[in-house]
Amino acid sequence: MFTTVLIANRGEIALRVARTCRELGLRVVSVYSTEDRDAAVVDLADEAVCIGPGPARASYLNMSAILEAARRTGADAVHPGYGFLSEVPDFAEACEACGITFVGPPATVIERLGDKAAARAAMAAAGLPMLPGSDGPVQCPDLAAGVASRIGYPVIVKAVAGGGGRGMQVVREPSDLVRQFREVKSAAQSLFGDDRLYLERYLPAARHVEVQILCDQYGNGVYLGLRDCSAQRRRQKIIEETPAPGLPAELARQMGEAALRGALATGYVGAGTFEFLVDHDGGFHFMEVNCRIQVEHPVTELTHGIDLVREQLLIAAGERLTLRQEDLVPRGAAMECRINAEDPSRDFVPAPGRLVELRLPAGPFVRVDTDAYPGGRVSPAYDPLLAKVVVWAPDRPQALLRMRRALAEFHAAGPGLATNRDFLLAVLDHPQFIEGTHDTSLVAGIKCHGARGLTEEASIG
Repeated sequence: MFTTVLIANRGEIALRVARTCRELGLRVVSVYSTEDRDAAVVDLADEAVCIGPGPARASYLNMSAILEAARRTGADAVHPGYGFLSEVPDFAEACEACGITFVGPPATVIERLGDKAAARAAMAAAGLPMLPGSDGPVQCPDLAAGVASRIGYPVIVKAVAGGGGRGMQVVREPSDLVRQFREVKSAAQSLFGDDRLYLERYLPAARHVEVQILCDQYGNGVYLGLRDCSAQRRRQKIIEETPAPGLPAELARQMGEAALRGALATGYVGAGTFEFLVDHDGGFHFMEVNCRIQVEHPVTELTHGIDLVREQLLIAAGERLTLRQEDLVPRGAAMECRINAEDPSRDFVPAPGRLVELRLPAGPFVRVDTDAYPGGRVSPAYDPLLAKVVVWAPDRPQALLRMRRALAEFHAAGPGLATNRDFLLAVLDHPQFIEGTHDTSLVAGIKCHGARGLTEEASIG
């Protein structure tokens, strides 16, 4: 087992990883930018190292600075959290070259599955169901038009290196394809340094369901239930829950087994997530693999009683998976709401600021993952995630009631600061969400008019 873990991340995930490291008796090193010098994880860590100024490219994406911090502090493992360098194969490879354990899949696996076109090919070979799409990257608009004509409109143009809801655009009409293809290509180059694109059939109304998997270095693996992530704004998740409401048990089993089959076929190691679209006929289609811990991992932890970060660390240390599929029986229902510092009345524009007031919910079976504190600030330099409110209950109706209560208790205020709390409450109150019949089109039909006034458009249905 390694002895010192450097956490190459910030915010709530850095604090969450640090706590599990402490429970395992591991020494914790945090890295931070000048923007985050007062971060909670800096105080919690055994040692903290400033790795650069606020912009992520100069700090949390600066591989050389992070590896130098590991060398100086004697860290023999790096946990990348999510985002930033968590799915950058060059970083995983650099850690290995420096004799440092990377808590995640091997660089070769990250490279293969991080390339969305290559991942499609690998999963198709493993027998996973796929949406009709291009066979590999599409180089020019003319070729894209041919693919779109073959698979039928609407199509979605995606960056091979994309993720997190970025680097994609839906094309509904042939007349729009050339323009939108070029727009995504330009955006992909700017965002990811890789302008390769591929096409898939677009499902206008589908459920977004994902499978959590764990695999060790010896070819053993399990899946830990399904999470429904259909409540999204601009293709970014805001509410996640498990189990996926209304999904037949047999379909859930098929999806779990498909995800595990795909993981083992590619030599996956560690915690990962296979994402699928489920259509209204009950068919499911592979979308992508996330080679890291997910933002929404707490809902799986609450229903399974398993610390996923602990499992990540033990797997990375070379230990065999002790979990058996037949023993993984989820209990109850869990739900997570992401509270972001953003203004829903202005198309969810980030609204960071200083936290003059902060009151977090508590009570039975309520968990809040955050590094925020009164007097702290939400920096404009990073993702606007302020807190994750997570609840557990014996069943979904009780979880929904508990989440409403927890969100009602949440209060954050300060100059320039706004949050999406009231918008989340509006989503929870929508009849389709209450019934568990919603899909990815739900949030687009809910409008916020002002800080407190939320109304529903008549077009929802």
